[in-house]
Amino acid sequence: MTSNKDAWKSNRHGRTGDKRFWTPLRIVLTVVVLSLSAIGGISSCSSSDEKSNRVATQPAVTPPASAHTNSPAPRPVNTAPAAVASLPPNILGTKLKTVGGGTITLGDYSGKVMLVNLWATWCGPCRSEIPELVKLHKEFQAQGFEMVGLSTEDPTGSAEAVKSFVHDYKVDYHIGWATRDVALSLMQVSQSGSIPQSFIISRDGRILKKFVGFNPMATPPQIRQAIEDALSLKG
Repeated sequence: MTSNKDAWKSNRHGRTGDKRFWTPLRIVLTVVVLSLSAIGGISSCSSSDEKSNRVATQPAVTPPASAHTNSPAPRPVNTAPAAVASLPPNILGTKLKTVGGGTITLGDYSGKVMLVNLWATWCGPCRSEIPELVKLHKEFQAQGFEMVGLSTEDPTGSAEAVKSFVHDYKVDYHIGWATRDVALSLMQVSQSGSIPQSFIISRDGRILKKFVGFNPMATPPQIRQAIEDALSLKG
């Protein structure tokens, strides 16, 4: 039968073993690995995130049946160099409300390389990505490049939040709201219901590249390269 003294020795040795395992080097390596995992991951938001984080109440946009919304992709979703689709006529001609009180259509930008970004004020990765998009817009605008940000929120319920966001983040490109049909049509192309999503559109309306989620290290240079490639195309 084990004595109290033997049990005390056993517990003491167990604690000593734990201390030997958690050496300063192991602790440092653990912190480094966890930090790198956080930095290297792709962040995105889904409709489930919206319920807990959104600023304004809005009707939910149901993602396509084939959409992947359970977890972020391991990297930004980049298509092959060839166009994956063309913007459907219903997207090009749909009037979209803007924060300035007017309307635009994506067809207004025909003849220019364009980036269309789906986002929302309640989405953390979107808020992290937009300052990078502002930088890219400033960098390439003089070369015939345009950018349009389309919130997936309800334009009435989120009007003030979006206006404040545009002001606070000094967004200098067109910001408006995606209609349900426009949002779903773009999500069908990307095969994802998560945001942010960005689409690089050629001068003749072809979707050349698509990105889902945001990685602060990888996404900005990848989008920059996609814009440069699109601008280099003739026609």
